[in-house]
Amino acid sequence: MTDFSLAGHKALVTGATGGLGWALADGLHAAGAEVVVAGSSGRAQAVADELGQGGPRVVALEADLGHSAGRQQLFAQSVSALGEITLLVAAHGIATRQPAAELPLDDWQRVIEVNLTSVWELCQLAGRPMLDRGAGKIILIASLLSFSGGYRVPAYAASKGGVAQMAKALANEWAPRGVNVNALAPGYFETPLTAVLRRDPVRYPQILDRIPAGRWGQPHELAGAAVFLASRAADYIHGVVLPVDGGWMGR
Repeated sequence: MTDFSLAGHKALVTGATGGLGWALADGLHAAGAEVVVAGSSGRAQAVADELGQGGPRVVALEADLGHSAGRQQLFAQSVSALGEITLLVAAHGIATRQPAAELPLDDWQRVIEVNLTSVWELCQLAGRPMLDRGAGKIILIASLLSFSGGYRVPAYAASKGGVAQMAKALANEWAPRGVNVNALAPGYFETPLTAVLRRDPVRYPQILDRIPAGRWGQPHELAGAAVFLASRAADYIHGVVLPVDGGWMGR
């Protein structure tokens, strides 16, 4: 069915050098999109080389998304590489686990800057030309903690709550002008970001017991939802925060 093809899309995927971001970039590329693989880990080129062995073009770019200058440079380089950006997937993010009463202000501000402010600026950078063209897709990565407060991750929960509301706010303004803004809310996936949690002898079984699917997700299991939201099949979907969580939210 051609409605699910991403041929012709030129995608910028942040956080694409590991975990969920890598899986999203891989899924979009497999569906036919040209992809800018953006990350700060130094692995961008290796990931691009792996994804780009066949099919549409893949470009590697490194960026520090914790600063406005880095975000602006990344977007300009992405446009230079692909000609335009028709699809933005903001999959980068950081977390720090500490009791709320002990969380240093600097740590709070860093998480908010990377997880929320940088997403906002990237949406503006990508959204303006999309609005001019009257078409474009933006997919944000929210979290189950967009709906609940989590435990010992107050800055992360606050940032992901903001991402979910940002998707809705932008959709309210941009849907009439042909730009789709939606968010995915991943549940508990096996990624480097969750490695500490998976080693926790108390929290790990507590979490697992609540997941109806009976297991944590694998990164590639998020990609299908992203391909759908990026495709023509989702043209009438705006402002949705879609859980991909093994049934957690229904429990």
